[in-house]
Amino acid sequence: MGPRGLQPLVLLVCWALVSAQAGATPAVTTEGLNSTEAALATLGASPSSGPPATPKAPGPSSGPRPTPVTDVAALCVCDLSPTQCDVNCCCDPDCSSTDFSVFSACSVPVVTGDSQFCSQKAATYSMNFTADPPQRVFKLVDKINPSIFCIHITNYKPALSFINPEVPDENNFDKFMKTSGGFAPNADSDVSSTTRLDSPNTSAKYEYGVPLQTLDSFLRFPSPLTSSLCTDDNPAAFLVNQAVKCTRRINLEQCNETKALKMASYSRPEILKVPNSRTKVPIIVQSIVVQSLNQTLTRLEDTQVKYSLTYTDAGEISRAGLSLLLGTVSSGVVPIQQKFEIHFIQRNTKPVPLSGNPGYVVGLPLVAGFQPQKGIIQMTYRYGQFTILHSTTEQDCLAIEGIRTPVLFGYNMHSGCKLRLTRATPCRLAMQKVKSLLKGQGFPDYVAPFGNSRAQDVLDWVPVHFLTQSSNMKDSCQVPVALVIVVKWTKYGSLVNPQAKIVNVTANLVSSSFPELVAGNPPRTYQITRSRADSGRLRRRANNPTSHLCCPVTFVDVSAPAEAGFRARPTINARLPFNFFFPFV
Repeated sequence: MGPRGLQPLVLLVCWALVSAQAGATPAVTTEGLNSTEAALATLGASPSSGPPATPKAPGPSSGPRPTPVTDVAALCVCDLSPTQCDVNCCCDPDCSSTDFSVFSACSVPVVTGDSQFCSQKAATYSMNFTADPPQRVFKLVDKINPSIFCIHITNYKPALSFINPEVPDENNFDKFMKTSGGFAPNADSDVSSTTRLDSPNTSAKYEYGVPLQTLDSFLRFPSPLTSSLCTDDNPAAFLVNQAVKCTRRINLEQCNETKALKMASYSRPEILKVPNSRTKVPIIVQSIVVQSLNQTLTRLEDTQVKYSLTYTDAGEISRAGLSLLLGTVSSGVVPIQQKFEIHFIQRNTKPVPLSGNPGYVVGLPLVAGFQPQKGIIQMTYRYGQFTILHSTTEQDCLAIEGIRTPVLFGYNMHSGCKLRLTRATPCRLAMQKVKSLLKGQGFPDYVAPFGNSRAQDVLDWVPVHFLTQSSNMKDSCQVPVALVIVVKWTKYGSLVNPQAKIVNVTANLVSSSFPELVAGNPPRTYQITRSRADSGRLRRRANNPTSHLCCPVTFVDVSAPAEAGFRARPTINARLPFNFFFPFV
């Protein structure tokens, strides 16, 4: 009964600890002691309530993982240095009250648990700078989830965390090799190791990551495994672009018998159009490039292999191309290095046109878009992403409504049109109509800094600063008359090949005063012109039949002057021993 009688006692102690933790009352604590003692006090235990724990030796790598920490009072995401206090980490248990007194703020003010629960604990940290010295304030509160799709209670707690993975060892290594199908995993590809070639495929199409099938096996794509040596049993996966390098040990006396050095090994396989079908797609050799470093060497071997596969949106392989680069092999370059590449191209698709690579090219349109929530949304017609008013011979704003002129990089532009304003037009309606004419439909929020900027890199895009300017005349209608756009760009990169980069875009909406006319008088119209005497300011001239709306675009080069850089002369930063010149000095 000796050892067996202890099991109920151990279970009771664990149940008591869990009950004490669940029944802890949320409290506000001010750090006067060590944070470790405060955390223990929150859990209902004292530092000296039991004997110190004996450190255990680390278990094997295949053993169970640590139990997930679910107590928010013990969670600390900013604790990066073990056994050391991290700066401004208010939840670090290694920090003392002395450390807290020099903190400027708490880098992690709130620590919460799983956000899917309807009610969860939240640990808040703040600094009390009114105390002398400053102290940390810790609160443990209940946070309510306002979502109606929240978890009220769970009866299977292990489902909230990841399961313990099975780590390969000397006992289960053979089992892992059988489940992987004998294929060599590749770090550069996303091919799942559990994908089997002989698995039934009812969809009759290739999906992402599925190996490309041939008549007898699969399309082999050599790649390195655990070392730099080439492994020929790696399958080429659908839509997985790869580019690898590996070395191969060869015997120069047996070059003709080495399959990896023969062109037929890469051009002979015929890919199935869809999995488990009889339609074959042959591999067509598109180009063979021969390079020789020595005229006396006559043996040529494969050094680079490139596959180019064309597919349809239905998941079918329609064409396969092969490009080879041959080089010389001698006894001085054994083992040899080979390069393998495979790329997938969708059929009947056109490449996305760019306005530069990477810098903008003069005369190409600005790349722009708007951001409703996440990511940049662009128009498919790139000449309609950033536009201004369109000028015609009639100069009628209402007749050309919807027709815009694209803003081209490096071109200073000035366009406009004429608009008639009468007494019958309300002020608010006139303001909205003129503003929509100047801005157009879908005025962009962001402009790409380079001509080839990607839409997913939101932080790299330049925001459009929209400003408004109006006169101070009272009892008048402020109607927009001009949209002044200024694009600032700089030269980025080396002096030999600088690239144009946009750094700032400003759109200034200028409004002018139109006094309200008394009803009964004849219609009166205005014309807005630009005067040279007042340095570009807009002025109003009455008794003219029309009003003129303008939209100028100016590109300003804000590049800093280039400065030639010289390397500093090397200096000796060393001290000689005091008796180095003894006995001469």
